[in-house]
Amino acid sequence: MALGVEGVAGELRSMYATGKTKTFEWRVSQLKAILKITTHHEKEIVEALHSDLKKPEYEAFLYEVSGVSTVCKYALKELNRWMMPEKVKTSMKTYPSSAEIVSEPLGVVLVISTWNYPFLLSLEPVIGAIAAGNAVVLKPSEIAPATSSLLLKLLGEYMDTSAVKVVEGAVPETTALLEQKWDKIFYTGNNKVGRIILAAAAKHLTPVVLELGGKCPVVVDSNVNLKVTARRLVAGKFGYNSGQTCVSADYVITTKEYASTLVDALSSELEKFYGKDPVQSNDLSSIINSHHFDRLTKLLDDEKVSGKIVLGGQRDKANLKIAPTLVLDAPEDSLILNEEIFGPLLPIIMVNKIEDSITLIKAKEKPLAAYLFTNDKKLKKEFIRSVSAGGIAINEIALHILEPTLPFGGVGESGMGSYHGKFSFDAFSHKKSVLQRGFSGDAAARYPPYTPGKLKFLKAMLSGSILRILRALIGW
Repeated sequence: MALGVEGVAGELRSMYATGKTKTFEWRVSQLKAILKITTHHEKEIVEALHSDLKKPEYEAFLYEVSGVSTVCKYALKELNRWMMPEKVKTSMKTYPSSAEIVSEPLGVVLVISTWNYPFLLSLEPVIGAIAAGNAVVLKPSEIAPATSSLLLKLLGEYMDTSAVKVVEGAVPETTALLEQKWDKIFYTGNNKVGRIILAAAAKHLTPVVLELGGKCPVVVDSNVNLKVTARRLVAGKFGYNSGQTCVSADYVITTKEYASTLVDALSSELEKFYGKDPVQSNDLSSIINSHHFDRLTKLLDDEKVSGKIVLGGQRDKANLKIAPTLVLDAPEDSLILNEEIFGPLLPIIMVNKIEDSITLIKAKEKPLAAYLFTNDKKLKKEFIRSVSAGGIAINEIALHILEPTLPFGGVGESGMGSYHGKFSFDAFSHKKSVLQRGFSGDAAARYPPYTPGKLKFLKAMLSGSILRILRALIGW
């Protein structure tokens, strides 16, 4: 970059003032450029993800390359409709008039990405920002250096770099970016940094989207299709980047009577997926770095937990691999039940009745997602009604985030704001209210001098009653 980090916001603001990014043509050209990146550089992207996370090619393509491509195609298909002003009804209070809601870009926005899906979670917010007509700075995660470097290279080659920029770096560069004024900040990551982002944004009254995390519960009833449930649960925990996913299962709740049956089913599916020695499996992602490996090891070595491991626990620090691990009946005060796990460890909590699971979940912070496996219609209804979470999926894990018609975002400690599909466009847009009137229908009752008759007429207007309005007009 020609300018230092300190000058990037000002440079983009000058460019944004020209109006170039607001045009439909510019937005389409940039979205098509991102689409070209996914089609022309799939091999490089997969290699970068393998370098950072040893992510299997299957996961790299399906969840990252294809994920970005799908989001881009959807935005291109819907963009013209998203940009059109939305006509809305008016009332007697402003008669005669017309009204509409106009979506306008916020301006110059900052996207601070994360490391677990470093390609997808960098570009999906950028796609929303561009679709809405903003100039954007992307700060990829330094914890996934190969993908960060590739994003700098590819966006520099394909994008309009006068309006879309990539800033690499760590804490000093992020701090310098946060000291500048932005029209929106979009952050994906953990709660600790989320609070820093929010505090920095408050100095400039900058709105934020915080995509955080939390401990996502999975309730498993005893009346389910056990084989399908076990497969979906294993895939939704360990098949999503070895559990390093914000919406993956963090802990399971089931009844005491059903726990051993569920453990057996999960164990069977885990062996089918990853073999008898899962740390050697090429289908299991590695832990991102030694810091997180040690963090997860600490959870396993907690004296309150080490004796509760019923499957797994093997580790290969040289290759940053931890086998999928099941922990049964860990005590409530153990580390594994009080910290977001973000790794291939799955504690199973036992309750007397499956309905007790809802009370247990409600006693904790609101999660980014909550899951229920059951065939009980009454339990489904109660779960949806009572559990507050960013999103809920019934008889599935994480699949709700694939639907562009559903907003994805947290609540409470799990974040604020949402995106995906049109919600991404809306996240980076200001909804401008526009009311239009002609010069007819100018009621004298609006203006001084105020009289009892004028007040009677205005009360009639505000009531919405045609009869009262007619009576006021003729002096009844």
